[in-house]
Amino acid sequence: MARILIVEDEQRIASFVAKGLRADGHLTTIVGNGYDALDEARSGGHDLVILDIGLPGIDGFEVLSRLRGEGSTVPVIVLTARDSVGDTVSALEGGADDYMPKPFRFAELLARVRLRLRQGQGDASSREEVLESGGVRLDVRTRRAAVGEKHVDLSAREFALAETFMTNAGQVLSREQLLDHVWGMDFDPGSNVVDVYVGYLRRKFGAESIVTVRGMGYRFAR
Repeated sequence: MARILIVEDEQRIASFVAKGLRADGHLTTIVGNGYDALDEARSGGHDLVILDIGLPGIDGFEVLSRLRGEGSTVPVIVLTARDSVGDTVSALEGGADDYMPKPFRFAELLARVRLRLRQGQGDASSREEVLESGGVRLDVRTRRAAVGEKHVDLSAREFALAETFMTNAGQVLSREQLLDHVWGMDFDPGSNVVDVYVGYLRRKFGAESIVTVRGMGYRFAR
C-alpha cells in the first residue's frame, strides 16, 4: 500500500483516479491547486505524486520545479491535457518521472504508478515497513498487527485506518481527513463510519489508544 498524492483541479478526474488507486490498495489524498500541492508534497508523507499541469495558483511546472529545487526525490507522474512535444520535454527535463496526456486509460496510468513505486523501493526509506506506537505494532508488508505480544486480527479497512493513525501518531486527524485517506468519500457530517471504525480499533488496541479531541477529530496516542 502506497500513499499517493493526486494534484488535479477537475474533481471528476481526481475522484476517478482516486477510486481506481484505492481499489488497487493505495491511500490517496486529493488537492486542487498548486500551493496546496507544494505543502502536501513537502510533508514527506507521500510515496508518489500524480501532478496536473493546469492548476490554480501556480501551475504544475512550477510545483515540480520548486520540489526538485528543494531536493525532493518523490516520484512524479505528470497528467495533463497539454500533449505537445515541447510540454512533454519541459516536464521530463523539469524532473518528472513520467508523463501521460489526457484523455488516458486508467489501466495504463496504474501500470505506470506500479512501475514508479517499484523503482522507488530501493530509495532511502520513504515509508516504514513496521509502525510502532502506544504499544501497537503494525507490519505494513505482511499486514499483521499486534498489541504487545498478542496478535490482533484486523479487516482491510481497520488496517488502513490504523496505518493512517500510526503514520500520524500524536497528530489530530479530522473525520474529513480520515474519510478521504481511508474511504475516499466526500465529507458527510451525517456519516458516522469513522466513529464506528474508531470504536472497532479501540476494542482491539485498548480504549486509550485513540483519543477524541472534541470538535476536531481523533489522535492516536504515542
